[in-house]
Amino acid sequence: MLTIKDKTFVPFITQATLENRITQLAEQINQDYKDREPLLVVVLNGAFIFAAELMKQLTIACRVTFIRVSSYHQTASTGVIREILGLHEPLEGQDLILIEDIVDTGLTLQRVCRQLGDRQPASIAVATLLFKPDALQADLSPDYVGFSIENRFVVGYGLDYDGFGRNTKEVFVLQE
Repeated sequence: MLTIKDKTFVPFITQATLENRITQLAEQINQDYKDREPLLVVVLNGAFIFAAELMKQLTIACRVTFIRVSSYHQTASTGVIREILGLHEPLEGQDLILIEDIVDTGLTLQRVCRQLGDRQPASIAVATLLFKPDALQADLSPDYVGFSIENRFVVGYGLDYDGFGRNTKEVFVLQE
């Protein structure tokens, strides 16, 4: 069990299960990009742990950069983005792999992909640790999915509740 502020969370995805699946995703990316040099674009704050673990398993030549999405209030439900902060690299002709912690509505991710696409990369793929297909409201499909989960609130392994809980070795789910 994990208590954060006024909420109680119970174990959901173990450390060993996470590590095994991330290794599988890395193997797939290594195969798909064996003759290319992708730029990993990590969406902060939530994706930093997943991205670090994934990158340690990649054997292909790759680079990494980090972005934050500046958005209006309630971006999780509206997906309204003002700007992408921190992305200064030229993207034209580059293969991008956007690394996310979780895709739920997909609205924010859809807009990030559009903004990145405006900079004319060769390709954009999405890798996400968690995917909530029942919550999806955008026309997108992640290319690399760690786990498809129910539409439940999760924390840990980079995911937070009010800024807390990111620093766990496994994923927890809100106790019902």
